[in-house]
Amino acid sequence: MLRIFDFLFSLIGLILGFPVLIILFIVGLFDTGSPLFLQKRVGRLQKPFTLVKFRTMRKDTASVASHLASADSITKFGHFLRRTKLDELPQLWNVLKGDMSLVGPRPCLFNQEELIEEREKRGVFKVRPGITGLAQVNDIDMSRPRLLAQTDAKMLKNLTLVNYFKLIIMTVLGKGSGDRVK
Repeated sequence: MLRIFDFLFSLIGLILGFPVLIILFIVGLFDTGSPLFLQKRVGRLQKPFTLVKFRTMRKDTASVASHLASADSITKFGHFLRRTKLDELPQLWNVLKGDMSLVGPRPCLFNQEELIEEREKRGVFKVRPGITGLAQVNDIDMSRPRLLAQTDAKMLKNLTLVNYFKLIIMTVLGKGSGDRVK
């Protein structure tokens, strides 16, 4: 049932948001020369998929979790994208394709072994990763893998249609600070 909402909302979001996506893409061309950021992430059942986001860091930045990256690598436009969470908009494509859900555990990198282990113990990989979730609206990021996995498992245990919409609304209204960068 949630997959139907994921599909419909991502399709509507991509159609209605198309002008904004184009503007952000063009500004991103001037900012970094390469406005889209593609990265292999751990998906449902630990299968890899390619996550699509707007680039917020310089192109030469190492491919590590945000909390391990340097704040100096974020561009001025990237700060704006992160603060407004507009860098996440292209992930609606991942949701439309079925790689992700609107609500679920944030997809991690394959080199985040501790987080993968903690999530595996708790059955978190049985579902599609999401753009937002309980951890994100409560400012829990990937720098605390055990707490993040526990929060993801708690969210999945209690994920009803009402909670699905509640988490989306909380995210749209700005709850949570996004991925931290040192």
